[in-house]
Amino acid sequence: MAKCDICGKGAHFGNNVSHSHRRSNRIWNSNVQKVAVKVNGGSKRMHVCTSCLRSGKVERA
Repeated sequence: MAKCDICGKGAHFGNNVSHSHRRSNRIWNSNVQKVAVKVNGGSKRMHVCTSCLRSGKVERA
């Protein structure tokens, strides 16, 4: 799973808990997308989470 190159957001781990309270491992993947981003006047492909895209921390190329 990719990690956001801007904020470092990645996958989170925890447990599925059934009705009988048995536990099994599970993962929450962040919505990380590979997009072309303007960096130092040029464009570069980076892994960026959607919260960074929406907040304007990066500008698409």
